[in-house]
Amino acid sequence: MSYAQKLEELITKSVIPDIDERLDEIFAEIADSKEASEDAKEEIEELREFKADLQDVLADIESGDIEEDECQELIDDILEAQKESDDDDFGFEEEE
Repeated sequence: MSYAQKLEELITKSVIPDIDERLDEIFAEIADSKEASEDAKEEIEELREFKADLQDVLADIESGDIEEDECQELIDDILEAQKESDDDDFGFEEEE
């Protein structure tokens, strides 16, 4: 399996579902409290931007506009971020 394929699988099966799950959690917290804190708004924006960046990477993989070494670097970065995060939420801290 090429690094591009591994990266695509990692993004589609792990990273984006984790982002979507965290967004759902934030929206549930907002629904419970009936208002969004500034921290929640910031986190939502950051997560949406990160997800959009990942979708751009997926488009680059589809079109073949990304090199294998670049894919490997991104895989390493994602795995490192997941390892550093207790909640697999890429360093975004959950509000309490």
